[in-house]
Amino acid sequence: MTRGARSGSGTSWMLFAALWVSVVSLSAIGEPIAPKPPGKLVDLGGHRLHVNCSGAGAPVVVVENGLGDFSFDWLLVQERVAKFSRICTYDRAGYAWSDPGPKPRTFAQLNLELHDALEKLGEKGPFVLVGHSYGGPVMINFARSYPNDTAGLVLVDSAHEGMRVGVGGKQTIRLGMNAQSREIPEPHEEMVDADRASLKGGDPPPAKLDRLYKHLPVREQKLQLWAQAQPSVEDAENSQREWSEVYFAQWLAKSNEGSLGKLPLVVLSRAEGGYSEDLDVPAAQMEQERKEGQVKLFRLSTNSRQFIIRSGHNMELEAPEDVTSAIRRVVEAIRTHRDL
Repeated sequence: MTRGARSGSGTSWMLFAALWVSVVSLSAIGEPIAPKPPGKLVDLGGHRLHVNCSGAGAPVVVVENGLGDFSFDWLLVQERVAKFSRICTYDRAGYAWSDPGPKPRTFAQLNLELHDALEKLGEKGPFVLVGHSYGGPVMINFARSYPNDTAGLVLVDSAHEGMRVGVGGKQTIRLGMNAQSREIPEPHEEMVDADRASLKGGDPPPAKLDRLYKHLPVREQKLQLWAQAQPSVEDAENSQREWSEVYFAQWLAKSNEGSLGKLPLVVLSRAEGGYSEDLDVPAAQMEQERKEGQVKLFRLSTNSRQFIIRSGHNMELEAPEDVTSAIRRVVEAIRTHRDL
C-alpha cells in the first residue's frame, strides 16, 4: 500500500512503484490527531518499534503490514483473533509511532527488528506469521531466516517475485525482472549516522480518506490522517521498495517450490484482479499471471491450502472474518499437530 490511495482493483498492485493510480471515491473524516500509542514502544538500540499485543494463548500470531499500512488497520482481525489466541500487530520503523530505523530497509533488517522486539517483550515463539501484500514476502523471508521461531504462515493477497505491477501510464513491470544483482547487507540494530535520514516536512494530512476505511471505527480513521502525514513513512518505503527488488530477483533465479517444507501455510487470494484494458498488456494476461503467482505461493509448502476470497486487496478491512478463519485454521492445526 501507499499513502493516500487504496483500492481492491488490479492496478492497486502498484505498491512497489508508489504510483497507486486506481483511487476510489473519498469520504470526509476530520482533523488529524496526536495519538497515544495503543501498544508498547520497544527500544532496539537508538530506535523504538511500536508493538501492540492482545489476547492469550499459543501460538502467538504476528502480523506484517503491506506498504503504507499500519498496525491499527488490523483492528477488526485483531479483536477476533484475540478471542482464541494471542496476536501482535506492529508498525515497521518509520511508520506511525515507530521511530525511523537503520538503513537499508531490507527484508533481513525488518525481520531482525521484529524478531528482537518480540524477544524483548517476552513473546514466545514459534509464531504464526501473517503477511499482507508487501508483508507477505517479508514474512516468507522471516520463516526462512528464523525457522525455529516459525510455526505457520498465512499470506493475505500477498505480493511475490515476478508479479506484474503498473508503474505509471500504460507501463507495467514484473517485480525482480530488471533488478541489478547486489549483495544484501547484514542487518543491524544500532543506529549510525548514515541511518538517519534528513526528513523534510511530511505531506499535508489528507482532508479525506479512501472509503475503504469506513470499515474502521472513527478513532482509527482519524489515526490514518495522522499516520499518513508522517514524513518518515515515505523515506522508509523508498528503501523497502528498492531492496525488495533485489530479493525478488534472487527468488526468480531458482525454483522455490517446497522451500518451506511442511510448514502449515494458508494462502488467501482475491477472486478477481479487476484489471483494466489501459495497460501495456491485456487484462486477461494480468489476471492469468496473478492467479499463477498465487499458486506459486501455495506451492511453497507441501502442507498448504489456498482459499479464494471475494474481496478487494485489503482483506483485513473488507473480509476480516475470512482472514480470521484462515489464522484460526493454522493455529488449530498447530495445536492439534495435524496437517491443514
